[in-house]
Amino acid sequence: MYGDYIKGLRLAKGLSLREFSRRIEEDPSNWSKIERGILPAPKEHSRLLVIATVLGIPEGSEEWNKLEDYASVDSATIPKYIMNDKEVLEVLPAFFRTVGSVRPTKEDIERIIDKLRED
Repeated sequence: MYGDYIKGLRLAKGLSLREFSRRIEEDPSNWSKIERGILPAPKEHSRLLVIATVLGIPEGSEEWNKLEDYASVDSATIPKYIMNDKEVLEVLPAFFRTVGSVRPTKEDIERIIDKLRED
């Protein structure tokens, strides 16, 4: 997911793998593995910021959010903005059970509905 996304952006900018890797100060072989999904995406904010800067993605933009989200998914972590939202964290277990085909309780469903109505 992340690798395909970044590769598409890189190619749209006309950057070769080697040139892109040079600009983000990454070994081309390792970066190729990231793009192919063999290695996980970087998750450090500073690394993502360097990558975004080379690709012309402003921090805080919709593209930046997508870049961060894809990196989180690829590295099997929950994004920080979710981890910082106590109310969302409370309903995550029910969400995970639902996605995993485990039937949530009535209370779980009501909490999710209440949270969705708030937003």
